[in-house]
Amino acid sequence: MDADRLAAVVSALPGVAGLHGGRFGEISTFLPGRRIRGVRVRDDLVTIGVVARDPAAVPRLGDEVRAALGPLGRPVDVWVGDVADPAATSREEKKS
Repeated sequence: MDADRLAAVVSALPGVAGLHGGRFGEISTFLPGRRIRGVRVRDDLVTIGVVARDPAAVPRLGDEVRAALGPLGRPVDVWVGDVADPAATSREEKKS
């Protein structure tokens, strides 16, 4: 599965408010002319960075991300970089 598809699958999960690139942007995949923040694909490991939706059960969210991605033939690390403010999330959903 390519980085674009991984990002789409993870972003669609109800417990994920968004992708997170890490403190220094280190969880990213660089492609010609663009960067996919929150997904880093290596030969031996996939790292996913997320912003959790409040209320967040972080260990369960990691399991949900791994289950949604299915078997990738390598370990998947899930890093929760932030928890979304429920009030801000609610305002954004009302705009849509």
